[in-house]
Amino acid sequence: MRDDLGMQVRPDDVDAVRCALDEARRARAVGEVPIGAVVLDASGAVIGAGRNEREATHDPTAHAEVVALRAAGSALGTWRLDGCTLAVTLEPCPMCAGAAWLARVDRVVFGAWNPEYGAAGSLWDVVRDRRLNHRPEVVSGVLADECSALLDEFFASRRRDP
Repeated sequence: MRDDLGMQVRPDDVDAVRCALDEARRARAVGEVPIGAVVLDASGAVIGAGRNEREATHDPTAHAEVVALRAAGSALGTWRLDGCTLAVTLEPCPMCAGAAWLARVDRVVFGAWNPEYGAAGSLWDVVRDRRLNHRPEVVSGVLADECSALLDEFFASRRRDP
């Protein structure tokens, strides 16, 4: 199977985005924007998981990707996440794309495109900027419909119930 841009989608990419969707649903259950992320090590094991926690922690940097990257760094005992994959339900924003680059993840896999804030190929392409010393592989559109539907439902409910 290939992604939106022709990159090879691995079976564990789909499983990883499913895990990220579970995290996103947990975020939704507590009133957070339903975005989830997981970090896989080179063997495909989940070593970090996160969901949006901005409302609960009052932390503007508590995006799902940052939470998952922090957990993975703790699990490995290092900030360098070489050989790891970051899987997330929504294309990372500039902050999260920068965090993935700085963590040196090998791959970024995401579900839905983020045309307003995306920084992995839509609005910007931070992670593949040729001026940077590390450029992870990007795989896009994995379970995109399911990821988009979760966000669409969340925001539709917010508009109905202010």
